[in-house]
Amino acid sequence: MEHTKALLLKGVTTLVVLFLILGIGYGVSFLTVLLLTLVVGAVSYPGDLFILPRILNLPAAIADFVLAFLLLWGAGSFLVDPGVPLAAASAIAAAVLAVCEYYFHLYLATHVLPSNNRLMMDTQ
Repeated sequence: MEHTKALLLKGVTTLVVLFLILGIGYGVSFLTVLLLTLVVGAVSYPGDLFILPRILNLPAAIADFVLAFLLLWGAGSFLVDPGVPLAAASAIAAAVLAVCEYYFHLYLATHVLPSNNRLMMDTQ
């Protein structure tokens, strides 16, 4: 049940961020934003579960920035209209997502991951 809550939280957060930045800011369709949300969530959530307990929160958030940027830029090149400045849009969206991921990692550490993870110990 905790994974369901975490996935829902991550999905809604990612959808809102991508819709505000890509949808409203750059005119990307909602369907494309939804597809990009699914791609980012499907790739990054397993990484959060396996990598986050082994490294600290800030490096994990930086890794999430890089991953989100590459995913948005790569998948977006197939899904987004060529007129959209995709590198800039991806960088902005990835930066906002990385900030959100920092706080999402704190949620994972306290509600989902085992109590013996390093991040949990660093937040107390």
